[in-house]
Amino acid sequence: MKKTNIGKKILKALGIILLVIVLLAVILVKVVPALLFTDYQGRPTTGEYKVAQSEAILIDNDRLETFETDGSFREVPVHFYYPEEIESIEADSLPLVIFSHGAFGYYQSNSSTYMELASNGYVVVSLDHPYHSFFTKDSAGKTVIVDKNFFSTAMEIGKGDITEIEVYQITSKWMELREADMNFVLDTLIASADSGNLGDEWFFAGAEKEHIAEALRCTDTEKIGLMGHSLGGATAVTVGRRSDVSAVIDFDGTMLGEEIGVENGKTLVNDEVYDTPLLCFDSESHHEDRGKARETGVVYANNVVLDNATEGYSTYFVGAKHMDFTDLPLFSPFLANMLGHGDVNSEECIDQINEITLNFFNCYLKGNGEFTVNDKY
Repeated sequence: MKKTNIGKKILKALGIILLVIVLLAVILVKVVPALLFTDYQGRPTTGEYKVAQSEAILIDNDRLETFETDGSFREVPVHFYYPEEIESIEADSLPLVIFSHGAFGYYQSNSSTYMELASNGYVVVSLDHPYHSFFTKDSAGKTVIVDKNFFSTAMEIGKGDITEIEVYQITSKWMELREADMNFVLDTLIASADSGNLGDEWFFAGAEKEHIAEALRCTDTEKIGLMGHSLGGATAVTVGRRSDVSAVIDFDGTMLGEEIGVENGKTLVNDEVYDTPLLCFDSESHHEDRGKARETGVVYANNVVLDNATEGYSTYFVGAKHMDFTDLPLFSPFLANMLGHGDVNSEECIDQINEITLNFFNCYLKGNGEFTVNDKY
């Protein structure tokens, strides 16, 4: 059987995005950069702290890098955002939030969100998924761009001409890699924070070790939140089933990690209770697709997970499209319009998203008040 109409629509949209990215590779070398990028300086933050940034690479000595044939191990870059006054902050006092970017994304995709959280007393870590990200760097300083086979396979899926089981076989491998990355980062951060030791798995290109050690000294590993955009949101949701995760946010992601198989041409979805408090942001079209799935009896992962969540919230933004849940419309309106920018005020949209995000984590990671969210904005 082929994909359902709703599934085809979602995959076709992915294919269009990928095609646009190919065109952008040509555009980027031919068009004046000023046409593509603004002088975006981020959004104003509401917290008491100024924000500092540091970065490192975590090397997973238990996983070979499957995108290479040289026997190297999987490397996961991690980018920290935390209060600048970190040395004066009490130990074990700041919640930890980890972010995963979307397909062909970039660790800075939601930098205003990281900055807002860090200014309010959080340690935020945005990780790269090498070969799934648009580009990143490895420990040798080499620029690692998106893998061409990952790209072409996603394009094939985007055409909508392959069976449900083939789609599942492909996307489940994507999710397996991403979930392993996030679990590895989470495990390493917890172990390093609890022990005070940044071991052999850590690689520092500059004088970052002392700053990251201080950030981890202040990290409360019993208060952990996960979030992500698109495929990153799907990653956060499934990893968020861990007992040591206290809250999860999905920015307009289809929860592919919750798909557990295909039977008689239909996708099977994990229907176990989702115990972690969960917040889902949807674009207007995603919200409509979820509604159509319910009306037609189509089993859709996001609906199943939210229906089985002990504390599940969802909201959507009228007129918003997929990239409006990132900072892209602010630092490159040109690219955002090509990739999916809706009829919303970009500054007001991301500020509202960041306010809701902060309120959600404040409630579930800091115990501040009760969380409420409107059905739509």
